[in-house]
Amino acid sequence: MTQSEPQPMWTPSRERIEQSNLWDYMGWLKRHKGLDFGDYESLWQWSVDNLEDFWASIWEYFDIPHSKGYSRVLDSQRMPGAKWFEGAELNLAEQVFRFHHGAGADRPAIISRSELRPLQEMSWRELRRQVAAVAQGLREMGVERGDRVVAYLPNVPETVVAFLATASLGAIWSSCSPDMGTRSVVDRFQQIDPKVLIAADGYRYGGKDYDRREVVEGLRQDLPTLEHLVLLPYLDEGARLPDAHLWSELLQHEAEMRFEQVPFDHPLWVVYSSGTTGMPKPIVHGQGGTLIEGLKGHSLQLDLGPEDRFMWFTTTGWIMWNSQVTGLFVGSTICIYDGNPGHPDLGLLWRFAEETGMTFFGAGAAYFANCKKAGIRPAEIADVGRIRAVGSTGSPLSEEDHYWIAEQLGDVHIAAISGGTDIAAAFVGASPIKPLIAGEMQARGLGIAVHAFDDAGNKLDDEVGELVVTEPMPSMPLYFWNDENGQRLHESYFDTYPGLWRHGDWIRITPRGGAVIYGRSDTTINRHGIRMGTSEIYRVVEEFDEVLDSLVVDLEYLGRESYMPLFVVLREGLELDDDLAGRIKDAIRKNLSARHAPNEIIAVEEIPRTLTGKKMELPIKKLLLGVPLEKAASADAMANPHTLDFFVDFAERRGTSHPA
Repeated sequence: MTQSEPQPMWTPSRERIEQSNLWDYMGWLKRHKGLDFGDYESLWQWSVDNLEDFWASIWEYFDIPHSKGYSRVLDSQRMPGAKWFEGAELNLAEQVFRFHHGAGADRPAIISRSELRPLQEMSWRELRRQVAAVAQGLREMGVERGDRVVAYLPNVPETVVAFLATASLGAIWSSCSPDMGTRSVVDRFQQIDPKVLIAADGYRYGGKDYDRREVVEGLRQDLPTLEHLVLLPYLDEGARLPDAHLWSELLQHEAEMRFEQVPFDHPLWVVYSSGTTGMPKPIVHGQGGTLIEGLKGHSLQLDLGPEDRFMWFTTTGWIMWNSQVTGLFVGSTICIYDGNPGHPDLGLLWRFAEETGMTFFGAGAAYFANCKKAGIRPAEIADVGRIRAVGSTGSPLSEEDHYWIAEQLGDVHIAAISGGTDIAAAFVGASPIKPLIAGEMQARGLGIAVHAFDDAGNKLDDEVGELVVTEPMPSMPLYFWNDENGQRLHESYFDTYPGLWRHGDWIRITPRGGAVIYGRSDTTINRHGIRMGTSEIYRVVEEFDEVLDSLVVDLEYLGRESYMPLFVVLREGLELDDDLAGRIKDAIRKNLSARHAPNEIIAVEEIPRTLTGKKMELPIKKLLLGVPLEKAASADAMANPHTLDFFVDFAERRGTSHPA
């Protein structure tokens, strides 16, 4: 029997469609290029079949500021290594300051609140002044094009200012959240040899203060290339560290705003996406690729513009912080909150929406699920009437949570997206002109050739497969830092399907052109949108004298909370008691992050390993998701196949089910 076509839970009105940025772009294509598209799917198909024409149209439509034009859009359609907009010179920060001149300069660019600070506004004029001042301060510290400026800062306006100042110089930015432990931060920053560290003295979360000065001093000792430390007294206004500049000193500089012109593929920032072995991967994105993808994604897919007030709740260690700052590219006011979104209760962000006049409310999918479970009714605790769109990412947003959002907020566009730190963009997400099916993301991103593949490399229609991108994107990584021959980059994305990007997600492309993500197909831990490699957890766990070996998997289920068990092999004669389990969890919280503490710790006799000694993470993950043993693991390739018996029994007791 043929399955009936699901009915849309939301359809945009004609007025809403015709007022969207995407509709305006389609009209522009018709007037200027003679291209007439009747719907989103035909536009998407053209955009991936004609990459150069599409991306050239985005450059022209958004009138990207530049000092030198490009000689060609794309040198070849190879991956990796495609060269985009060769010859062009620009500066990403210049795009930010083209909005709200004259009287409009006094409109807010950033509205912020935190557990430590009341509601504050920073105008576009003041943002420009502060960015120019901090850039001059960095210049006087010797920061030049290509130098690395790293930040250990919370999600506050100063972090945005520091990033834009760094970008304006053509220097390279990288940030970590102050709730990350010393080892996590050192493992990231040490790889890129930073010249300047900008750090907060501490932060407040859930009503509790965390002094991080000792961590900052540790970073200073463990980062030998550091020449300067800038301290932001955030927790304690009187905080000081020896030989550290104060943030307030940088703001005292008087300087004109200058934008160092750099090539399109000049490095902008280093972000980190962890693999399952070795150190976190330092991913380098370019100024031009980030800018052009950010303009397209935020304007055309999320429908943001100068009249919007845009929040995506995040920390500075998540790629959604970068995405939030990208709201400035399209002239939106960004609304940023630092602290625990559930303190004193889960109504906090909804009240923040009222305070700011928020029009776009973004958060991790888990936040909405938690609000639903807690019985939160946003419209009863705050005036949320200006919200016209709700963004969700980090994990799949279930059908039930789609309906909960619609029930609570009414006629809102639910813009669920899925992308990655790896591309600083969304592969699949929103379209303001398409109907919305509960449980689906509406569309593949324009210019992004996303497909589901089977193991043999065949495209799948309406079936679950690997998320594969078959054509290059401007925001794909330029390279990994210190990956001279590109081997690590190649192994990360291009080994499985040579010449094609495999992302590591399970995806199904629906007959409507929408997409459903079923979680990670590899073993990267993705907790509440924060990705971390298993090797980082092992380094902490296996430092315990009591622990001989360990294995961790993150099990994601569509519509259910993720479950992350940690399996440990203990020294002979020892038992896993509450004290040891508590100490292991505390060590993970301290050294990595609280988000990566396991749901449960289970003692086992042995960890399954391959004949070459590798931990069998992916086979165990598949097994625990309900994949039959014969499909999940090959006993012939194992050094200890008898260990599978425990995990088969464990899976049966958990009652897991395969997402496909």
